[in-house]
Amino acid sequence: MRRRSVIVVGGLGAVAVGAAILLAPAGERPGQFTPGAPAFPDLAARLPQAARVEIIRHAERSTMLRMGEGWGVEELALYPARVPKLRELLSGVSELRLVEERTSDMSLHARLGVDDPATPGSTATRLRVLDAQGGVILDVILGTRRTRPQAQVPDAVFLRREGEARSWLAEGRVVPDGDPHLWVDREIAMLAPDRLRRVDIQRAGEAPLVLERAGEVDAPLRVTTPAEAPGTAPAALEDVGRAFDLLTFTDVRPATALAGEALGEARFTYTDEVNITAWPRLLDGQLWVVLRADGGPEAQALHARWQGWAYQVGEWKEKALIPRLADLLP
Repeated sequence: MRRRSVIVVGGLGAVAVGAAILLAPAGERPGQFTPGAPAFPDLAARLPQAARVEIIRHAERSTMLRMGEGWGVEELALYPARVPKLRELLSGVSELRLVEERTSDMSLHARLGVDDPATPGSTATRLRVLDAQGGVILDVILGTRRTRPQAQVPDAVFLRREGEARSWLAEGRVVPDGDPHLWVDREIAMLAPDRLRRVDIQRAGEAPLVLERAGEVDAPLRVTTPAEAPGTAPAALEDVGRAFDLLTFTDVRPATALAGEALGEARFTYTDEVNITAWPRLLDGQLWVVLRADGGPEAQALHARWQGWAYQVGEWKEKALIPRLADLLP
């Protein structure tokens, strides 16, 4: 019986070793390693089926979902993702080349940043790529990166494939940002102040207010309505002129989901047939704005980007987007 048990156990061990040999990527047989072998040999061929990309780092999480020809960020109400950045990440992972085999000791994984990302204090990042049916295309834990300042010397990163104890040092560049805001273009508009010709403001509870830039292109904005307005502060008027100069958002949500206190309406008239209407709102002390652009091709491109979205911007922008007359006085 003992001899038979030994044979059975030995047979199972042989089967397990055989399975490991069959399942291991080429160049990674037990006791054998080929430097320069791809970390994920078949990944590039499978990436066209990708429908979901998950990046988990500490308490941060970024999830990109395929939406037709583009991608949306799930944590930001499916706002369009930066496709070139996503493409760079996935192509970077598919091009990783194994350089050195590292520890299989789980207690040492944290030193390389390839421990379980859910562990408190972990610096590891888990990257998962799934197909439309939820099938796993890629599941890897990316650790500490080595950036090489020397020219022609590639960057490197420690990694551990999910389900394996063995860790590796691989050559290549991957930047798996966990902050979802880094996966979207946060620019709302970039319109030079000297293009602004007129602003019509109807602030709730206030008399109509009109600012105009008369005469030369570089003439200052001035209050034309009310006609008998007192002297204004040039700096306050310049802030209105820069309302859509390098304007970025800190958060975004569907316009239909925006509540809060409506502050009124402001219409900005720019050169080159660009007209912008803004509807700012205060929600929990934060400034949000819904925008519409009309006019020529540039305005139509802005409208296509803004349509259906509400943007959170800095609270200080309230006096630029929908000022009271009192906000413009010295």
